[in-house]
This record gives sequence, C-alpha cells and structure tokens, in this order.
Amino acid sequence: MAFTESETVELKSTVVADICKEVIAFANTKGGTLYIGVEDDGTVLGVDSADRITLQLNNMVRDSIKPDVTMFVRYETQTVDSKQIIAVTVQKGTDRPYYLGSKGLKPSGVYVRNGTSTDPATDTAIRMMIKETDGDSFETMRSLEQNLTFETAIAQFAKRKVPFDPAKMKTLGLKSQDGIYSNVALLLSDQCGNTIKAATFSGTAKNTFQDRREFGGSLFQQMEELYAYLEMRNQTRATFEGLYRTDTRDYPEEALREAMLNSLVHRDYSFSASTLVSVYDDRIEFVSVGGLPNGITLEDIMLGLSVCRNPKLAAIFYRLELIEAYGTGMPKIMKAYEGTGLEPKIEVTNNAFKITLPNRNAKASSASVPQGPEQKILAYLEDHDHITRSEADVLLNVSQATSNRILKRMVKEGLLCQDGSGRNTRYFSRK
Repeated sequence: MAFTESETVELKSTVVADICKEVIAFANTKGGTLYIGVEDDGTVLGVDSADRITLQLNNMVRDSIKPDVTMFVRYETQTVDSKQIIAVTVQKGTDRPYYLGSKGLKPSGVYVRNGTSTDPATDTAIRMMIKETDGDSFETMRSLEQNLTFETAIAQFAKRKVPFDPAKMKTLGLKSQDGIYSNVALLLSDQCGNTIKAATFSGTAKNTFQDRREFGGSLFQQMEELYAYLEMRNQTRATFEGLYRTDTRDYPEEALREAMLNSLVHRDYSFSASTLVSVYDDRIEFVSVGGLPNGITLEDIMLGLSVCRNPKLAAIFYRLELIEAYGTGMPKIMKAYEGTGLEPKIEVTNNAFKITLPNRNAKASSASVPQGPEQKILAYLEDHDHITRSEADVLLNVSQATSNRILKRMVKEGLLCQDGSGRNTRYFSRK
C-alpha cells in the first residue's frame, strides 16, 4: 500500500502535540484520513502500541477540540509491511468551525485543509463556516411552544447516567442562553406534535388491516413504544436439520433497530406528516419525510457517507449511545442480512426516504416474493459461461456499488470464483 499526502491524507510518524490541528482541518474542510506511523515520504515505520496510542489520540481529540467532534472520528489499526499503523478517519463535521478549545474561534485556533497543508483559517472563512452552520434549520429555530415538560427525556437521560439540567440543555442546544426553547427541545419534550403511524397488514398488500397504532409524545417515548410494537411482531421461527434445531427471528434485531432510529433522527420535522411504518407478512417498510440533502446520492449513503439533517438531535442520540458515528446505520442494516440471500431495499424521492426490510422467514414464492439477487445471478450462470459487474447491474437493476458488493459477497461465501481485475473482472459459478 503506497501512502502519499493529499488534500484528504496526512502522514505522521508519531503522535505530536499539534496533531489535533490536522483533525480540526479535516473536520472543517472535506474530511480525510490521518495515518500514524508513516513518514511524510510514505515510509511505513509502524507504532509500538496501537491500543495505547489510539487511547491517547482519543483523549486528545475529546479534550482539546470544540465543539465535540468525536462522533465524526474513527480509529482503525491496520497492518502494513508487517507493521501496525493507525488510521484516523475524520468526516466533515456538522458543527463547524471546529477549533482548539485553548485558542477559541480565531485564526490561531481554527484550521482548514489547503492542498497537502493544514493552515489557520482566515476571519472570513470562520465567519462563512459560522453562517453555514448556524442557519435557519428547523431544529435550531425557536419553538413556538414554550410551555414544555420533559418527564420522558429526564428518564431517558437518567437511564444513560447523563445529566439533564439547565446547563446541559444549553450545551445540547435545547435552550438558548436567555432561556428560550429550540425546536429540538420541542421534539424531545412531552408536547412533541410529530407522530409515527404504524400498521400491520394481513398478507403482502394494503388490503386488510390487522392493527393500527399512532405513537406520539417525546421522540424518546415514540422510540420505545414503536420498538416494543415491532418486537411483538418479530417472530422466531424454528427450522430443523436432522436432529438440530435453528431459531431465526423474522428480522435481524440490529437491522430493525437501525432502520427505526434512522427514521427518527434523519426525518424532516419541518413537515407535519407522520413517519409511516408498515408491517406485512414478507417485509417491514419505514417511510420518513425528507429526501437526501442536496449533493448527496443514494450510493454515497450506502458507502457510509452521512450528512445529517438534524445534527443536534443526532448528537443527543449519540450522547445517549443510541446511535454510533455518522454513516454507520446503512452499512449495518446491509451487513445484518449477509448470507441470507435477501437484501434490504432503499428508495429515495425528493421528499421521502424508504427502507424495506425483508422477512427472513417468509415463504418464498415467485408470485409474492421477488427472487433474491444471489439466486438471480446463479440462475443467469446456468445459461452463461460468466457474468461481469456491468451485466450484473442490468440483471439486478441496481447501482454499480450494490452489484459489486453482492458479487464480492458471493465470492467470499464460495458461490462464485473471480478471474481478472478492474473492468476485466469476470465471475464464474463454482458448480
């Protein structure tokens, strides 16, 4: 693996005192990766204790950088040339400008990435970042309802042993310095007006209702009640292979949880329309208001990129350990279905985002349940010598990234063998 410094790559042989400047610059600009244990010229030196250095870096980032940038920073130990190095991946943050707490919001404390160098930001650049961050987004606007109570939120914070006092409310953006509640406070309050509508249908179409529910109140209350509703419908089915029994739930719990939290954290609350959750015999659909932010594509989301519509709300869910770093939800949902022959479906319009989770225990039939992507590829190879990635795109009617992920997974699981590389890669059945 060759290392070269660029606008999004910085190399450091060791941890130095000003390393937080690099993290700040990436978070303020386009994001990037900082490699520890690699010389400026790309020579891999390695590190003595990856765990110790990772802990040291995490403490430095947490204690030195304001606002809190930790949810946008990931640490990974990699082995290159038999030596351990640390990759510190930093996403572009949503609370820019980030700065050194000891320096404050001035050029000596705010840094940006220019080419391969990290430089102090100009006063103009700092003002532009503040304007972009503190715009008129829904969650930061003043709530029209100021008579709010927080019984559910207080209980949720207490459960995670996080304080919920007036000072913390100001820190989290629920209340301004002069005591005015924001819309994010309204969302977490017992008076929240947004709701979730859930319904269970008999069969695979919206013909016969079995049950209807509407969940209101604090988003925390909606979260708890919706998850309990879905848990009751996530049945466990037993299968037998000889004498041995295997229990499988209809839906992977992690996928169910991530899809639900995504619909809560990322929906557009400036619209009064409810989030819709529909349970069918063969699937669960989550439909939330609000498409993708400008400039972000569905492929970006599937690769793990995340530009959060409600950063303050997301930060609160992160502090309560309900969500992890941005961008991990969709990959987790897809990974939960690996090896099942099924794949969740993501659909986006200008005004809505839909996640469909297939029921792993639904009886497959050509009349009601579409054939899985792996089965389609194997069926294609019964009549053809090989398949390419572009042919798989057309066959499955999916994006390049999705078909590439499916093909690589089938190779890993021993269903296919691979020949060639790049555009010349061909995949053959192992039969």
